[in-house]
Formats: sequence, C-alpha cells, structure tokens
Amino acid sequence: MTNEVSVGARIMLLRTERGFSRETMAELTGISAKFLYEIENDKKGFSSHTLQRMAEVLEVSLDYIMTGQGARRYDDEIFKTIYRFKPGTLETVDALLKTAYRLTMEH
Repeated sequence: MTNEVSVGARIMLLRTERGFSRETMAELTGISAKFLYEIENDKKGFSSHTLQRMAEVLEVSLDYIMTGQGARRYDDEIFKTIYRFKPGTLETVDALLKTAYRLTMEH
C-alpha cells in the first residue's frame, strides 16, 4: 500500500505539528521561505543535504519524510520506556503523557 501524501505535504504537516512558521523552518534548515513553500507545494525538489537538515529539525527519520514509513526520532526510546511499566499502570502513564502534552501546548 503506498502512502498517498506527497513529500511536500508531509513536510508541511510535520512543520505545522511542531508549531514552526514557514520562516522559522526555513531559517533552521538554511533555505529561503520561498524555497520551502515550493518544496511543500511539490513545485521543487531538494538536495540530500536539505533533506537531512529537515529530518533533524523535524525530529524524524529520512524514511519518514520521503515515504511516511519509519520512525520519528524518539519513537524507539519512548516505546522502550513504556514497555518497562507494569500493564496495570499504563493508564496512569497515558494520563500523565496527555497532561504533559497539554501543558506544553499552553506555552
């Protein structure tokens, strides 16, 4: 099954999920905001260097940007930590993670 989301759309989605403006993302990756706009709208391709910088800034694997498959940067670490908890405590862990997420979104 192929992922129907384009690379540009995936980059835009990841950028907005992280709360980056186009200008901020462009600055962090060392490209112009106009070039990022063209990438996100599938009007231009980009170099492997730009792809690497985007993956670092967005905290995802290169595979995730290109195909939508693969891990986000911290997925493996988070899963390893979660598996250490006893099954009966996972609901509490889930509630704590949701609370932490809400707190970070307020700032």
